[in-house]
Amino acid sequence: MIGPRYTPLVQTLPASVPFVGPETQERLRGRAFAARLGANENGFGPSPRAVAAMASAAAEVWMYGDPENHDLRKALAAHHGCGPQNIVVGEGIDGLLGYLARLLVGPGDAVVTSDGAYPTFNYHVAGFGGLLHKLPYNGDHEDPEALLTAAHRTGAKLLYIANPDNPMGSHHPAATIAEMVARTPQGTLIVLDEAYIDLAPKGTAPDLDPDDPRVIRMRTFSKGYGMAGARVGYAIGAAPLIAAFNKIRNHFGMCRISQAGALAALADQGWLAHVCAEVAGSRRRLAEIAVANGLIPLPSATNFVTMDCGADGAFARSTLAALTANDIFARMPFIAPQDRCIRVSCGPVVAMDAFAHALPLALAIARA
Repeated sequence: MIGPRYTPLVQTLPASVPFVGPETQERLRGRAFAARLGANENGFGPSPRAVAAMASAAAEVWMYGDPENHDLRKALAAHHGCGPQNIVVGEGIDGLLGYLARLLVGPGDAVVTSDGAYPTFNYHVAGFGGLLHKLPYNGDHEDPEALLTAAHRTGAKLLYIANPDNPMGSHHPAATIAEMVARTPQGTLIVLDEAYIDLAPKGTAPDLDPDDPRVIRMRTFSKGYGMAGARVGYAIGAAPLIAAFNKIRNHFGMCRISQAGALAALADQGWLAHVCAEVAGSRRRLAEIAVANGLIPLPSATNFVTMDCGADGAFARSTLAALTANDIFARMPFIAPQDRCIRVSCGPVVAMDAFAHALPLALAIARA
């Protein structure tokens, strides 16, 4: 045989990515978007202190970053009131999910998630041969009771839940998540994705023991801290699990520039408070735009607003296509009945104005 000999598992996988990026769409369209509102990036930007720290670190980029992420782990541990042994840093939550799947998921292992939840998690599970058991949403919320029941029934190694949720923007109170952890079946690890927790209402984050072996919490600098392009995520978990990441992670995966930026961003909690206020104002504006155009804005605990178009998935897809044609990058949930909606990220006034102009044109095209 000439050429590489792929594993039997890889031969069964599609050569695809969970998301088509806006850059890909811009290349296909031959022009840039007027408003980038589809990836839930923080259009209000990172802390100026983080920008300055990254600029300064650029002169030292000839050196590898600290493979232990020592300073960042120490700062994160102090921020969360745990030990550095409870923190692992990785290339965004996406990278950490991949490492976690490699650690725990083998061919045929059961994994529980919600149908329509974050697809990158599914991508990693499939990449290691796991068997996904997907449960429907309950209304527009992930369903903790159904997820726990499925974990008991299947003997799942992992149970994934995002709080707040993407793509619906909904959230559960801290007590619901704490009860979920308490009822986790033996041998199951809850993967609690808290990417949007910095933007959520008080009372959303549960007070969990970082050494609780039943749960690992995923956090990021991509959303509230406005550093999606730096790819800095981290997880909080029991020390033995965190230590196990050292068996398989890319020890030089975090560059010096990203580490310096994350350290400065974490130290500037005033900027995070500023961003939260800007996001709250943008959520209100998006809700007003939705209502003015006959759509129903769903309550959001994130930096995006999911809008019920009042019809089916075909109508929402037509609306999204028309928004794209009118230079607005947005997205929508993939699975019925949540696919009756479109999802629009918060952003600065100029981006909101562009969306407000394009939405009625897009709806007119979809309704026609």
